[in-house]
Amino acid sequence: MARVTVEDCVLRVPNRFDLVMLAARRARDIHSGAPLSVDRDNDKNPVVALREIADDAIDLAHLDNALIQGLQKHVEVDEPEEDATFGAIEGDFAGIAEQAASAETREADAVETEGEEEIEDDVEEDGPDVFEMGDVEPLGDQE
Repeated sequence: MARVTVEDCVLRVPNRFDLVMLAARRARDIHSGAPLSVDRDNDKNPVVALREIADDAIDLAHLDNALIQGLQKHVEVDEPEEDATFGAIEGDFAGIAEQAASAETREADAVETEGEEEIEDDVEEDGPDVFEMGDVEPLGDQE
């Protein structure tokens, strides 16, 4: 059983971090059932992955792309642009922006008047001010 050293693999992948990431990806692929390109020789998956990298038995560009796709959280899909249909849709919905703007203006006016009504209601609920009561004798002993 031949031992794989990092020096053998660094010749193919100069960055050790990249080497670890690629070997881990390949080890996961082997665990998932990918075909081996070297003999297993009773080795575990990470050792087999490093041996494949050192022996130049796998395509590193393909493995690198698989690694990047596996780590992406949001995959962008190339979709055709909708410029041609946008003009037709724009004609169908002409004036929606003006309607939305006028609706926002009406809502803002309604909110302002509601605030004024609440202030007037609070004044009415509190009762008359002391200055409006006129001649009122202070409360005291009434007998």
